[in-house]
Amino acid sequence: MKLDNLSKYTEIDREKLELIRSAMPEMEVREKVYYSKDLIEDQMDFSPELSLNAPPIDYKITKVCPKCGRKYPDSEIFCFDCAVALKDIEKVNVRQIDINHEFTVEGENSYTDFNEILTAENLLELTKFEFERDDFNEIIRNIKLKALKNLDSAIKANEIDLDTLSILEKVILFTKSFVNVEYKSYGQELGFYRFNSIFVDDRQLDALQITTMLHELTHFLIKEILTHILCRLLDASKTKEMESIVTFILSYSAENCLIDEYAAHTVEGRFTLIGYQDYSSFLNIQKTIERSKDEIDMLKTIGNSLANTVKEIVESFIDIDLLEDIKKQFRRDILDEPDYSQLMLENCTLLNDVGFLRAIEFIIVDGFAVSMDNIEKLNQINEMW
Repeated sequence: MKLDNLSKYTEIDREKLELIRSAMPEMEVREKVYYSKDLIEDQMDFSPELSLNAPPIDYKITKVCPKCGRKYPDSEIFCFDCAVALKDIEKVNVRQIDINHEFTVEGENSYTDFNEILTAENLLELTKFEFERDDFNEIIRNIKLKALKNLDSAIKANEIDLDTLSILEKVILFTKSFVNVEYKSYGQELGFYRFNSIFVDDRQLDALQITTMLHELTHFLIKEILTHILCRLLDASKTKEMESIVTFILSYSAENCLIDEYAAHTVEGRFTLIGYQDYSSFLNIQKTIERSKDEIDMLKTIGNSLANTVKEIVESFIDIDLLEDIKKQFRRDILDEPDYSQLMLENCTLLNDVGFLRAIEFIIVDGFAVSMDNIEKLNQINEMW
């Protein structure tokens, strides 16, 4: 009996096929084979791994149905289900894509002058702090919804096939749904955030660029959340003047800088392998603060609570599969031995709803009062947007 005569007796081992497919992420195989119902039923086309005698077939996915979105190998020319011609999948350079990511807030007042905003009446209004957890949750939902719409619009407008993107490119695309991403090739900093733009050193390994973007995105989101809260308390539209006040509030004191930086490190650490956390910039700020250990711990708790909110936003985009891919990217790129000493800086305490809102009240009200005496500095910040 000749072995090649056995091919007519073959059928697809569906159980093994599904097992192989489920193992693909573990094996870091990105290409998937799609079968039409007719082909499966006729047993005419299946993975060469499942038949030793099958001729080699190129199953590289290069085409997509413009109607249903199903992907096909290069050998196919039309969609079996939709009966329309396939189009080539084109690789998109996400670094060159600009995404409209403006987060608006509409209010009764539209302030464009600091002298109109920084008044005793507005300070009194802030001290009332008529703001509940439901109000906070609504702000977070609005930010997430807007970013999701930004991302969806960018994918459709640029005909982006996410399967063609690298892990780094996926994170760039997601980050651009919130904020500008630009690149730097000088200095020792891995990256920094400034005036609704993130600057990343693209000379770095992919894994470090990813964690840097998530670190800097946290700074943006904390600024954005506090700006939305300030606008709601004053029934004001979001203007660059309102953003400048919050930018000043987050930077005028070492304590607020510490909270902001700790939150960014905490979010970054969520997407970094255990043993590779780095709190160096946080420690540099801590050295400038003369506070007791208990007070420092509370600042870290506030930062940790803010980080918890930011992680909720970020994890709406980075699902468990992409998270695992980021970890794998980290394993491929980073050769240094893990250093678990930084884990001693982890804060495992969260504020409850009442305490969290109180902390935000302190940050905004105290910072607003200080802003009233620093209009010249605010004008300087405002000119930089």
